[in-house]
Amino acid sequence: MSLPAKMKAVVCHAPGKYLYEEIPRPVAGPNELIVKNHGCGICAGDIKANHGAAMFWGGASPWLKAPVVPGHEFFGEIVEMGPGAAEHFDVKLGDLVIAEQIIPCGKCRFCRDGKYWMCQPHNIFGFQKDVAEGGMAEYMRYPTNARVHKIPRELTFEESILVEPMACSLHTVERAQVGFNDVVVLAGAGTLGLGMIQAIKLKTPKTFIVLDMNDKRLALAKKFGADIVMNPGKVDVDAEVKALTDDYGCDIYIEATGNPAAVTQGLQMVRKLGRFVEFSVFGKETTVDWSVIGDRKELDILGSHLGPNCYETVIDLFHRKLITAEGIVTSSFALKDVDEAFKAAETPDAIKTVFKMV
Repeated sequence: MSLPAKMKAVVCHAPGKYLYEEIPRPVAGPNELIVKNHGCGICAGDIKANHGAAMFWGGASPWLKAPVVPGHEFFGEIVEMGPGAAEHFDVKLGDLVIAEQIIPCGKCRFCRDGKYWMCQPHNIFGFQKDVAEGGMAEYMRYPTNARVHKIPRELTFEESILVEPMACSLHTVERAQVGFNDVVVLAGAGTLGLGMIQAIKLKTPKTFIVLDMNDKRLALAKKFGADIVMNPGKVDVDAEVKALTDDYGCDIYIEATGNPAAVTQGLQMVRKLGRFVEFSVFGKETTVDWSVIGDRKELDILGSHLGPNCYETVIDLFHRKLITAEGIVTSSFALKDVDEAFKAAETPDAIKTVFKMV
């Protein structure tokens, strides 16, 4: 198959400057793949980067290296293979594949210890020009260090496009160590939260409560397995959770809103010796009373980053219909409609907005 020399893509040049352009198509080197993208999601991180969040653009040498093709929630079909790539990745032309968000260096202490998702250089698809161009393009290059997984043809477009966020959700739930007798509170029922809801339900905790300011999302949370849903804008959720737990508070609190208020809410709501899991990407710093963590409650505070060792599990759970994508993808756009897509991703009714190329 003859591939074009140029391709259509979204290119991030600066905050608020995500442009639809024609750029050179990547070419496969040794042990590399060229994938024709079927779709790419818009992540909350992409939205925050578009708004100029300091975690992406701050400092003399920003982590986001523009101009770069954004997007790390992608999948597609292999259309070109460099020398050795078939054996290196155990794939063939025409396979549907996905690469994990991070391209591990394989050399730093974290990679050597098997903790590749915390790789020190930390090259993430869609944020570093030349090194890790992302999925908001017709084609993309999977370099030799990419972690590649096959996607069965039986999976729907919606399931396939959600493998990356669902992997992040699954890793967060694994970090939470949910037990049968736990009262679990999850704050946030966006794309990642809806994935966490399904994973938590598979853990069968004693009581599972979901909080969100959007009643439509709460209805979906209930459908996906939450025992109780609450809107913090309408009820005193801390008082309600305390009333359900003999005034102790929840055993586990997972923060997946990206709103600083949900952090202080969780520290107040979780019981003494409880577990607080932080997932979100924040657009600005949040301030808390750290004495709650130590002197007052002696909490376990855990972070969750990316979806390590979870992709194949998510693909299998989708394949066995133990989790669903139903209702999560709320709108899709062509690459040329980049401005409309980013606007749609920030509307109140949006859950997951995606670019669709097939």
